[in-house]
Amino acid sequence: MGRGKLRIYLGSAPGVGKTYAMLSEAHRRLERGTDVVVGFVESHRRPRTEVMLHGLEQIPRREIEYRGSVFTEMDVDAVLARHPKIALVDELAHTNVPGCRNEKRWQDVEELLAAGIDVVSTVNIQHLESLGDVVENITGVRQRETVPDEIVRKADQIELVDMSPQALRRRMAHGNVYGPDRIDAALSNYFRPGNLTALRELALLWVADRVDEYLREYRSEHHIRATWQARERIVVGVTGGPEGRTLIRRAARLATKGSGGEILAVYISRSDGLSTASPKELAVQRSLVEDLGGTFHQVVGDDVPEALLEFARGANATQIVLGSSRRKAWQYVFGPGVGATVARDSGPDLDVHIVTHEEAAKGRGLPVARGARLGRGRILAGWLAGLAGPGLLALLLTTAGEGFGFANTVLVFLTMTVVAAMLGGMLPALGSAAWGSLLLNYYFAEPTGTLTIADPENIVAIAVFFAVAASVASVVHLAARRTQQAARLRAEAETLSFLAGSVLRGDTSLESLLEQVRVTFAMDSVALYERTADPEGWTCAAVVGSAQPACPEDADVDLPAGEGRALALTGRKLPASDRRVLGAFAAQAAVVLDRRRLEEEAGEARKLAEGNRIRTALLAAVSHDLRTPLAAIKAAVTSLRSDDVEWSPADEAELLESIDFSADRLDALVGNLLDMSRLQTGTVTPLLRPVGLDEVVPRALAGVPEDSVVLDIPESLPLVVTDPGLLERSVANVVENAVKYSPPGERVMVRGSALGDRVELRVLDQGPGVPEADKERIFEPFQRSGDVPRGAGVGLGLAVARGFAEAMGGTLVAEDTPGGGLTMVLTMDAAA
Repeated sequence: MGRGKLRIYLGSAPGVGKTYAMLSEAHRRLERGTDVVVGFVESHRRPRTEVMLHGLEQIPRREIEYRGSVFTEMDVDAVLARHPKIALVDELAHTNVPGCRNEKRWQDVEELLAAGIDVVSTVNIQHLESLGDVVENITGVRQRETVPDEIVRKADQIELVDMSPQALRRRMAHGNVYGPDRIDAALSNYFRPGNLTALRELALLWVADRVDEYLREYRSEHHIRATWQARERIVVGVTGGPEGRTLIRRAARLATKGSGGEILAVYISRSDGLSTASPKELAVQRSLVEDLGGTFHQVVGDDVPEALLEFARGANATQIVLGSSRRKAWQYVFGPGVGATVARDSGPDLDVHIVTHEEAAKGRGLPVARGARLGRGRILAGWLAGLAGPGLLALLLTTAGEGFGFANTVLVFLTMTVVAAMLGGMLPALGSAAWGSLLLNYYFAEPTGTLTIADPENIVAIAVFFAVAASVASVVHLAARRTQQAARLRAEAETLSFLAGSVLRGDTSLESLLEQVRVTFAMDSVALYERTADPEGWTCAAVVGSAQPACPEDADVDLPAGEGRALALTGRKLPASDRRVLGAFAAQAAVVLDRRRLEEEAGEARKLAEGNRIRTALLAAVSHDLRTPLAAIKAAVTSLRSDDVEWSPADEAELLESIDFSADRLDALVGNLLDMSRLQTGTVTPLLRPVGLDEVVPRALAGVPEDSVVLDIPESLPLVVTDPGLLERSVANVVENAVKYSPPGERVMVRGSALGDRVELRVLDQGPGVPEADKERIFEPFQRSGDVPRGAGVGLGLAVARGFAEAMGGTLVAEDTPGGGLTMVLTMDAAA
């Protein structure tokens, strides 16, 4: 008896219809004559789900008593005894009640599969064990019931059940998911549009990865090397040259022509680690690829066409984009080039695009880095080994007498020449070879003591010695210089890469950039100067270090940094080879200075514009909104003081009430103006301490009619870290705004809830609501809804409320109320 097959309906969120889809599949199987039973299905009292259970055989559940209550779980033994072809088991991640044979329901499913029973089950993406932390960060809720990813991954079939966030929220609002008593809480917390969108993306990405895994496994099992064009994967071959950006953008345009196109930029580096590509340009191209939604890869390979094709086939690519060769015409005598070779060997499954560019046929122009000169100490050591070494060898060998042999003597002298090459380079090695040849001739070649050679074989031996010594010295010298060049290029590449990364991230200040220059080049100080109107005058824009020169001419090193600017370094003279990297720092220092000044100017301009706008709005408010309650007070007082009319007690009471009401309005308007002024000047200093919402919120409702608000603050809510006075004022402004816009007879709901380590206070009204585009604008000073009459306020209530909330470390945002209206969400940190 073989193992059963597992089919899973994976949901992006609760309520998307997993169980309904599973039951629909069961009815289809039943109509085809398949033996299907319901092992366990939880309908959650949803009418449509309960209807789908009709006509299906249900295995009676097992009842278990736990802590005085009776729970029902799937009866595994009964399902095994019945042994159907297919068993429906809902909620794969469910934790069984203590007393069951297995702790988890997925373990029950494993037993059924081992018995040869096919199982159809359901699970939500948030219950996968590896996504627990991600889901908690998104929703603020830690999922306690999880299932190992491996259990879901090894399912024979996974089907995603998906629904847009808007459709799911409508389904919930209609009561198709939860009961009426849970709808508002669910929509306000877990089932927010942002949460549902993030969970949906998680589910789609997880299933997409699983599809790619299925495809890779199938191709590997069947030894398929040809490309399957399931979707466009475009490989871009870059060399680190300036044409790479053109190729990447061209590939991006090709990718947008199809659905789900993917870009993979690849750079082939040599196996010896030496590269003439510009690290800075590669960093820019990597950033460009990532900005366009692609990925950047670096592959090692000495045969570029072969490595490129191997990568493309391994990635199941459908197209390769290459640039026209930069080689000149005569250089084609060395071979057809990378583009032609790739196009020839790509086969029918890969399309190769050769894209022309401005650098085509201009020659490679790849920079050849010149290694730094060897130090004076090493050169002296090389000459000492090359001249004194052969002399000492000659003395030792002549003292030792005959018997060593001329051939062995030549090898010993050759060894000393190699040592001279390794220490001092080419010239000491050639000097050692010439000096060694003379010593060999004079002391060891017959006749000794003269520069004549009697035996022709000795002449050949000495000539071969000199030739081999010169060749070995050349090879050793070249290897040493290449190693030194590679080390220097690597250091330059790392420096420029760090600089490019800092520039792309925008996290380099001018002082930190100059400090980086000082540390990189081991200088005492680095300063950036600007030329003033005086031709001889310089001003210092920024400086780091101890010894600041008076002007760039007084520095040990000065380098132009754009028009009218210079970078000055003191401490030591720099070789010309270092000025190339220093030039990149100088150019970037000028850019950072310009950016800092533009940001300062933009900040000042924003402050001036905001100040002008506030002054204009304040004048309008003073000219109308503040004068309205003053006019009412003046009219009422004048009427009371008039001797021409005799007012009845009722009339006098009405006029006094008008005075009191207008004075309260005037006090609220002036209070909001003063609060806004404090926020603008940054003089609000909150005194934070743990406070209960049930203490503060009732006091904030004193300014609204008693029957206009419904308060729901659970006693179990944790304390919040806040300033009670500022919180009271913020809540009062929000509630008064909600009451103002609520329709007659509709009450505002003020509800508190806890979400992870945060506490939310939600103020819900059933008013006209606010368009999505205006949800942020209503928090700006002097902003009012378009249908509010003049005199209803200066439009500072919500601006002050958000300012106080942010000063206390909280947030205040606007959301739509289910069914119509606006919900203000005030979020604060819970006390430890």
